[in-house]
Amino acid sequence: MDKVGVIIPNYNGKKFLTDCLESLKKQTFRDFRVYIIDNGSTDGSQEFIAHNYPRVTLVALPENTGFAHAVNVGIKSCDAEYVFLLNDDTVCCEDVLEKLVATMDRKKKIFSAQAKMLQFKEPHLIDDSGDLYCALGWAFSPGRDKDNKYFSGLEPVTSACAGAAIYRRELFSEVGLFDEVHFCYLEDVDIGYRARLKGYINVCEPKAVVYHAGSGTSGSRYNRFKVELTAGNNLYFIYKNMLLWQIVINLPLIIAGILIKHVFYTKRGLGGAHLKGLSIGFSKIINNADKKVAFGRKEIFNSFRMQLELWINCARKFGAVFL
Repeated sequence: MDKVGVIIPNYNGKKFLTDCLESLKKQTFRDFRVYIIDNGSTDGSQEFIAHNYPRVTLVALPENTGFAHAVNVGIKSCDAEYVFLLNDDTVCCEDVLEKLVATMDRKKKIFSAQAKMLQFKEPHLIDDSGDLYCALGWAFSPGRDKDNKYFSGLEPVTSACAGAAIYRRELFSEVGLFDEVHFCYLEDVDIGYRARLKGYINVCEPKAVVYHAGSGTSGSRYNRFKVELTAGNNLYFIYKNMLLWQIVINLPLIIAGILIKHVFYTKRGLGGAHLKGLSIGFSKIINNADKKVAFGRKEIFNSFRMQLELWINCARKFGAVFL
């Protein structure tokens, strides 16, 4: 059994693949196998991989099934202690796997550990340092666009960004796989939150560094596709992962969060996409009511702990006014 299975979902990312795969060749940690799950690319990605990287295990899907389904296929395809999910538009420093494996080996309660992601074009700036979720119904990375000198120590997070994160494979049987209803966006927050409800932890390991081009598939930080999916997936996330009492006490802040986001997107000409996404979110709730997390004693106990974090994370985002 390999120690690590590196899973790279790809959709028309041929232009990124050489840099990504060559960086993996230089890893100081060698006990790993690379799997590329291709989501029906039409840019010649599959032929390029087969011709240039024959040792990579290529799983070719007939169409774009979304990030969540692709990584689930990868997780099921590999036999490894850990799985390292990696975006195709990334370049890894040579000791990334070494650092992440060492972090995971230190504590069995760690479900996932994320690499510190730096912006490819401005490498002194952080792209992602792990996600926090707050009572406004927002997931955010506290390090985004900050100088790399910040977030230099191991940081607990609500969830790891699956663009460059390692997961303890055996725990998927308890936590569950990525929820394919999300298609893409917030699926990593969802699985990280579910792991927290089970009593596990997620961290960002800043000594493991990955450079990220960003929006390699969607094309930009803000666009209709992303806004619709994130808005809808967020409503579905709240329904799925929170008990009724949590939804009720958070509702004023959730509504405020939606209104603030709507103003933000409207100023960028994306207000209609945001409203459409909210409508899609309600449809996802109605059509997937059976996917709500089953709350036993452990999950109920941890929901109180998570609720406290939701309020604290509001303070981290905006200051003590929300506490």
